[in-house]
Amino acid sequence: MRIDDALVWAKFMLSSSDSPLLDAQVLLAFVLQKETVYLMTWPERDLSTEHKHAFELLIEQRINGVPVAHLTGMREFWSLPLKVNDSTLIPRPDTEILVETALANCSPQGSILDLGTGTGAIILALASELPNTNCVAVDFNEDAVKLALENAATLRINNVTIKQSNWFENVQGQFDLIVSNPPYIDEKDKHLKQGDVRFEPLSALVATENGLSDIRLIVKNARDFLNSQGLLMIEHGFEQGYAVTEIFVAFGYEDIKTIKDYGDNDRITIATYKGNN
Repeated sequence: MRIDDALVWAKFMLSSSDSPLLDAQVLLAFVLQKETVYLMTWPERDLSTEHKHAFELLIEQRINGVPVAHLTGMREFWSLPLKVNDSTLIPRPDTEILVETALANCSPQGSILDLGTGTGAIILALASELPNTNCVAVDFNEDAVKLALENAATLRINNVTIKQSNWFENVQGQFDLIVSNPPYIDEKDKHLKQGDVRFEPLSALVATENGLSDIRLIVKNARDFLNSQGLLMIEHGFEQGYAVTEIFVAFGYEDIKTIKDYGDNDRITIATYKGNN
């Protein structure tokens, strides 16, 4: 089977996917251990029997819903290749909005805390862009901490401390910026039974109180860990912008702004806490 024929077949087989051709290209490139541009440069090349079989097995698993990132063990975020597994969320493109907003608001010599770091995507992206910052990341999941540490080591990003903590439980010090992509999906949300999220840990997705309980906890307790004029930035659901703003107001934050994602949906809310001197 030629490369182009393999892609045509896989695209047809993955027709229920949101991105069948892209899925097929990523998986075939992974099997061949090549960049995806290789597939377009050499479409007439034949696959070996071994490669054909491996590709077919991956396509079968993808048809059954297994995320591409879990099949390859990798996901690119902020141009950083990150190792992923089923202990954490798969980094999403829209979360790059959080990184962009943080970079626009954080001092190059500041201090940053990332709550619920997962793969380390957010804090590693920020640390790679701001090498003189003091970066700390925490996650309650021991496997997630190990994964984030591995990603930091592989990328040779050294200005990050990653440790286990249930939110602020094992956090010390004050920070200029606190960021988080916490669980914010309501436990009754029908989307939990659809797509890639079926293969991701519920603890990283679901929160009580219509998805707002962890956000409320973070907003409340972050006040004790922010420097004066410190910023708190939270990713949330596209329908939660108003509710999250109300939470910020209730706990005394100011200069509250909600930022939209690439799909023009409310995605990030950022605010200043001026109560600590």
